[in-house]
Amino acid sequence: MAKIQQWQDDDWLLLMQLYLKKPVGIKPMYSKAAIELCLELHIPPQIVYQKMCAIANLETPRIERIWNEYAQNPRRLSRAVKLLRQMKAFGNDDFYEGVDIQETFETDFRPIAPDTIITPIMLIIILDLYFRLTPITMVVETPEIQDLSRLLKLPAQDIVDIMHIYQQCDPYLKPHPQPLSFREGSLESITSACQAQWRQYGNGDPTALAEYASKLKEYYKN
Repeated sequence: MAKIQQWQDDDWLLLMQLYLKKPVGIKPMYSKAAIELCLELHIPPQIVYQKMCAIANLETPRIERIWNEYAQNPRRLSRAVKLLRQMKAFGNDDFYEGVDIQETFETDFRPIAPDTIITPIMLIIILDLYFRLTPITMVVETPEIQDLSRLLKLPAQDIVDIMHIYQQCDPYLKPHPQPLSFREGSLESITSACQAQWRQYGNGDPTALAEYASKLKEYYKN
């Protein structure tokens, strides 16, 4: 039977350390530091964010005790976190040996194929921009594409080529095939991943997509 990683009491120490990082307080749900902790714990961002809110409100006696013990002593907290990771062997595959982790959100933050740095969340952000542009402006010189290229650290031409793939998915367009040559990954793997994102988001509410993409951009702002 598959085992799903669940929140443990000791995880409060890891989250407290994140919460206390300057600027102290609740971190954006999709900030890089928050996502790294989510990936480490195999716990979805929504749950980790809710737990941060619980810290902010000191919602339970357990949280109050941890706060009183560590909030004013970051060195003590750092030592406790280091010991916890050593005991649980976090970051070591041996820790999960024999445990079937049912990955869900994790794959969104990993490359879609071994030969590329492109991830599903990149494709979601690019799809959001796709709906904000017209086909004639889906070119390297467009300022919005240049800005996104800098944010994602992805070649602007790759972003344009991804938009051309989305054009092929768009039932409202009859685009002419474009010659595509990605610097980051194979055409086949990227096309397949784009089609998957289109099926999930292309025919949905563009406002919901825009809100989600805006949150995901936090991952690249650190």
